Amino acid sequence: MAKKTTSVSEDNNNGFSEQENSKAASINSLKNKRKTSLDVNALITDILNRKIAALSRGITLIESKNPEHLKQAKQVIKACLPRANKSIRIGITGVPGVGKSTFIETFGKHLTALGKRVAVLAVDPSSSITKGSILGDKTRMQDLVKDKNAYIRPSASGNTLGGVARKTRESIILCEAAGFDVIIIETVGVGQSETTVHSMVDFFLLLKLAGAGDELQGIKRGIIEMADAIAINKSDGDNLKQAKLAKMEFSRALHLYPKKVSGWQPNVTTCSALHNEGIDVIWDNILEYVHFTKRSGYFNKKRQEQNKFWLIQTIESQLTSNFFNLDIIKTELKKQLDLIEQNKTTPFAAADYMLGIIKS
Repeated sequence: MAKKTTSVSEDNNNGFSEQENSKAASINSLKNKRKTSLDVNALITDILNRKIAALSRGITLIESKNPEHLKQAKQVIKACLPRANKSIRIGITGVPGVGKSTFIETFGKHLTALGKRVAVLAVDPSSSITKGSILGDKTRMQDLVKDKNAYIRPSASGNTLGGVARKTRESIILCEAAGFDVIIIETVGVGQSETTVHSMVDFFLLLKLAGAGDELQGIKRGIIEMADAIAINKSDGDNLKQAKLAKMEFSRALHLYPKKVSGWQPNVTTCSALHNEGIDVIWDNILEYVHFTKRSGYFNKKRQEQNKFWLIQTIESQLTSNFFNLDIIKTELKKQLDLIEQNKTTPFAAADYMLGIIKS
């Protein structure tokens, strides 16, 4: 009898009844259906109605590499475009340890207190070895993440040049369509290549530290000439005196650069994100910049130039993707890599050969 009971239990999937098994199967079937099906029109409506869950799902959709998702993403972006371009886009960069996350949280809370809706597109560096990313910005911005007028979206930088997550520009459009007034892009902060962020924002804020050795090197740092303002963070306590000296040095360095096309003269301020000091001055400076550039017509002109730049970048990216996805290229590339390893050809000759395949 005991054996028979065991047999029945095994037949019924570890003791579950047929009814329970059927119910579990139905739930799994529904979950799988949800994963594969997506009501794009409903998603668009929810984004335009400022539903955060829909916004997150929309950004996930445009970040996906799935060909089917790509088609749906294009629909979402096209529908959101008429409601976009009404925010102030701010890029914030600086070396690791400068306090970007703390600054953005304090800055964001300052803006929401003024009645603004703030979206933070935070980019986390991806490992070049494991390709993974921590995505811990929500943990670092615990107060801001609880704010109903703020939205934080961490994304992995992947292999995107400039430390800006893939599809960041499209994410900006969705956030604007969802009614966010200020879009903040936090970059990885690992080198001069991340000036890419400059090509997608209205205002570029560079965070610096006093006593980090950058004061006298300011003239050599290409990233500084792109800054619309420099803020010396952690200007508090024993560091206050050094911060004031750094402010003077950076101000002198800025005057050595050619005048900006916009006519705007970047300035240097000190602030302490930890103690919420100087944050209001930075916001006032941003508003002054926006007013100045809109009055001169440079604001809209810059956005148009950025769109042209990203048109070319998108075409180049797509051509590269199409090239490496061709079966013949995959086959020949492996052969050429083997030849390079055997010192039977050079990378340049191999490249000419590979490109020649397409031409023929």
